[in-house]
Amino acid sequence: MQESPSSLPASGRSPTGNPSSRSLGGAPSPSTSGSFQPQAHAPSHGPKIENTRDLIKVSLAALGVVYGDIGTSPLYAFKECFSGEHGVPVDNANVFGILSLIFWSLTLVVVFKYMTYIMRADNHGEGGILSLLAVLAPRGNVDKRAVGRLSLVMLGLFGAALLYGDGIITPVISVYSAVEGVQVYAPTLGHGSWAVSTASLVPPLTASILVVLFFMQKRGTAGVGALFGPVMLVWFISIALFGIIGIFKNPYILSAVNPVHAIRFFAHHKLHGFLALGAVVLCVTGGEALYADMGHFGQRSIRLAWYSLVFPALLLNYFGQGAYLLAHGKGSGMFNPFFQIVPSILRAPMVLVATMATIVASQALISGGFSLTRQAVQLGYWPRVAIVHTSGDAEGQIYVPEINWAMMVGCLALVLAFRKEGSGGLAAAYGIAVTGTMAITSILFGVVAHERWGWSWFKISGLVGLFLLIDLSFFGANVAKIADGGWIPLVVAVGIFIIMTTWKAGRAALEQFVQSASLPMDLFLGDLQERGMPRVKGTAVFMTGNPEGAPVVLLHHIKHNKALHEQVVLLSVLTDRVPEVPPSRRVSVKELGQGFFQVIAHYGFMQSPNVPDVIRRCKDAGLKTAEGDISYFLGRETLLTTGKSGLARWRKTLFGYLSRNARTATSFFGIPPNRVVEMGAQIEL
Repeated sequence: MQESPSSLPASGRSPTGNPSSRSLGGAPSPSTSGSFQPQAHAPSHGPKIENTRDLIKVSLAALGVVYGDIGTSPLYAFKECFSGEHGVPVDNANVFGILSLIFWSLTLVVVFKYMTYIMRADNHGEGGILSLLAVLAPRGNVDKRAVGRLSLVMLGLFGAALLYGDGIITPVISVYSAVEGVQVYAPTLGHGSWAVSTASLVPPLTASILVVLFFMQKRGTAGVGALFGPVMLVWFISIALFGIIGIFKNPYILSAVNPVHAIRFFAHHKLHGFLALGAVVLCVTGGEALYADMGHFGQRSIRLAWYSLVFPALLLNYFGQGAYLLAHGKGSGMFNPFFQIVPSILRAPMVLVATMATIVASQALISGGFSLTRQAVQLGYWPRVAIVHTSGDAEGQIYVPEINWAMMVGCLALVLAFRKEGSGGLAAAYGIAVTGTMAITSILFGVVAHERWGWSWFKISGLVGLFLLIDLSFFGANVAKIADGGWIPLVVAVGIFIIMTTWKAGRAALEQFVQSASLPMDLFLGDLQERGMPRVKGTAVFMTGNPEGAPVVLLHHIKHNKALHEQVVLLSVLTDRVPEVPPSRRVSVKELGQGFFQVIAHYGFMQSPNVPDVIRRCKDAGLKTAEGDISYFLGRETLLTTGKSGLARWRKTLFGYLSRNARTATSFFGIPPNRVVEMGAQIEL
């Protein structure tokens, strides 16, 4: 990689174009590493809970965010076990076998794996696969250990990419399944020649609901968020009551908790029984959300909501559906045991409640996509995007327009593609993404348990081996769905993974160039003192990714303007490997002499940087500025693919495209546009 002879690079914006732990590019700082600790010693991160009332309140809120996905799975999971391509006939043995598999899947995956173990692996209270990556990313020189760690990071990145595919499918299948309840309530509308099948209305109704939902995102969830918990409370109570009605008519169905029924199911169906796991897994697809949302609600509230309401309600409803099938079989016409166990007089209200519950579930996944993107941006795996805060009280409530519209297009494309197959066709595309992520989470958990808790590999191999046996069994069963739609989340994940790795590699190459072109501060200040330089009133802020060197944009400025401001601030915005950095630790200021100040601002990977706020906080450290006299100097680079860097030509082209379309540093860092001076340069990759 070499500099274009036409001009020097202006690195104030940093060619890397991203606020990683070296401000606008570069590898994370070793000094900001996060730590994983067992639950008993985990630092407090979620909402403050001082008494039982607070715990109940937070647990209610968790219902609307954490349990939306897994909570609405009874709409389609049990049905698909008997109606999908690998579904089994409805008879007593199969009903008991499927119910036994559902019971033990929920118990082993959610209760044993996530509730008991995975949720203990937190990054300062925050969970999720990118929180794991914030600690597992290699630091410093790439030795053998770092190469192995890099492989884990690549695996984790692919797991995060899979979540985007899951985030597109889940809203569609959830809303679609709820709206399909109209077919059970009223198969046709009108009479005679005016009669219209409600089946033809399901796709446009689903698409309309999703469009409205995505258009509402820019308003934020603060206004309607208070309704999420109560809506899901009504939902879980309703599905539990309808399940109890079915169980009351046939209490013998409860014996399905005996694992012998699951064993007999596999023994009888053999390979077909294994493939049926591709439908059974739909009952646990929301398990990863328990871990990802841990930082928002805390472990205690998530566990309380699960054990006191969610788990019992899910089991009661699944067993109620099973009791209905024992009594009525598959029958003729529309097969939908979830709505068929509802008394006919209550089906219309239940369709409405189900639709509201799936909207809540979809909202949670969309918001999760926004949070995942912000974490990826802050950790340096995604180009800068517009991040709009929709609440003045809750920092976590954000809106990312680019992701919002991309997800909407993806959801509508799925509705159109599966308009004939309905939720059953969508179920074929569902499951492979989330099971892949679950398996990757298990592997990363094993590394954390060894390095942070000191667990022996013998102990880890037994526990993680059990996790992987379950996860990979589900994943393997879903592999058979690839040709029927399972390829969709995989294609999305591969595309996202390519973008993430290309952006990271491109940033690393450009950061290397920026550092090679910069000048050590002691040499720069010594040379400046000898030469002298005219000074003008005001403050100049130069953003730099290397706190130890004079940024190239500063050298470029001196070369062309032959003058400096009275005060010169060299600002680095570092992303620490923790979810949030408190305001008290946000800013450090060091006076370098000759009117130069080095300012380092620290943010967590779940926070959005704001440069003007950083400058205001510097007043307490002795750096006094007048906002009207501040000029921000940034670089704007034109990237060429004619250099000699190690990147493949197609990666250079992709990185250049991403860089050109990334959000400008001005908007991303909240810098007033009328105070910005940009300097252009051409850089050959």
